[in-house]
Amino acid sequence: MKRRTMKEMSETERPYEKGMKYGISALSDAELLAIIIRSGSKNHNALDIAYSVLDGHPVHKGIVGLNFLEEKELTQIEGVGSIKALQLMCLAEFSRRMNRALYKPFISFSSPASIADYFMENTRYMEKECVYVLLFDSKHHLLKDIKLSQGTVNQSLVSPRDIFVEALKHSAVFIILIHNHPSGDPTPSREDMILTNRIYEAGKLIDIELSDHIILGNQCYVSMAERGLLYETKSKKK
Repeated sequence: MKRRTMKEMSETERPYEKGMKYGISALSDAELLAIIIRSGSKNHNALDIAYSVLDGHPVHKGIVGLNFLEEKELTQIEGVGSIKALQLMCLAEFSRRMNRALYKPFISFSSPASIADYFMENTRYMEKECVYVLLFDSKHHLLKDIKLSQGTVNQSLVSPRDIFVEALKHSAVFIILIHNHPSGDPTPSREDMILTNRIYEAGKLIDIELSDHIILGNQCYVSMAERGLLYETKSKKK
């Protein structure tokens, strides 16, 4: 089939003209993406490429797929080079940051449920484990949240030293550890229990208490403090 350029399309089919005339809310996901992609390739116009991108992930189709597509997968799509791939990944990251920025002013970091809700927005599209630490002052006011590491599909690489270097740097008194399980099941593993114990014991030596370890799953979480698992870990050392 002969490639149609945007100029050869009718005005109602062209994303730019359609958006200008009817407003951007009238545009489909592919049309919005075509405007961001801007230019086509030798064989495909920007709208064709947009449709291919939205169909690019083997499992997650449509606009949500942008959260899962990485550079290697994007550059396999005809018409998407390394620059366009980077732009599309930036678009996905920008969208995630907007969601977090809108949500953060209303969150109370005093409850495991609200903390889990906030960080599930960060981790829901991740296919690897990622570890965060929240740093609090003596009144349990949040000082900072820090992404510590991104590990393999089922194991995070983090040490107590990494955590307490950050805690001391920001004069934290309490910390909360958070990580996700890409499997969707937040049940603590044996390795999670061992890591929790190591961090608790290290914190005791420098008077920085581990208040909770929250594990995120697919729209669910486990708070080791709420389940009594954190205190069980502590009591084993008494």
